[in-house]
Amino acid sequence: MAKIIASALASHGFVADVTGDGEDAWFKGSTENFAAIILDLGLPKLDGITILRRWRAEKITTPVIVLSARGTWAERVDGIDAGADDYLPKPFEIPELLARLRAILRRGSDAATTVIETGQLRLDLSNGLTYKSGLQIALTPLEFRLLQHLAANRQRTVSKEELAEQIYAANHERDGNAIEATISRLRRKLGSEVIESKRGFGYRLNPG
Repeated sequence: MAKIIASALASHGFVADVTGDGEDAWFKGSTENFAAIILDLGLPKLDGITILRRWRAEKITTPVIVLSARGTWAERVDGIDAGADDYLPKPFEIPELLARLRAILRRGSDAATTVIETGQLRLDLSNGLTYKSGLQIALTPLEFRLLQHLAANRQRTVSKEELAEQIYAANHERDGNAIEATISRLRRKLGSEVIESKRGFGYRLNPG
């Protein structure tokens, strides 16, 4: 199930870090900066409710969707009381999980919009679509994530290291040359002027 969810997330432009160990899940959630967490209650070594209560006691505010094979009313109350932002009983459909994930990300964002518009560019975050001057541009999930991060931080120059951290999973080899190659592909698709290089500093969006 974890592999199916991770694959679905990747196909919709998310970067997923997967663990099946409760203690490892608690440690990662306490020490790493995730946009959201999908937490199964039935984990070995440390159960999901205990993990969630520890996070909240540690003032970890990352949005959490709880998954459980037992969808009783009492258990849902326990999950919400422990600090869950949403609760999804098994079995469930992947599109519903994705919709709930996007919803808690919007609630946790400073701006609840699902669209970024800047200059000639328009990014539809819900559907992973990119438009320039009204025309849809086909991007890979990796290209979309990189462009989205540049668009969300368009007032500043973003370093190559920050881009790698944002668009690759934690266990992925973060190759600076791969970032340059992705930037090059985006320039070919969107126009060479869209992304500016600041030598020694990184990249900045210039949507025109």
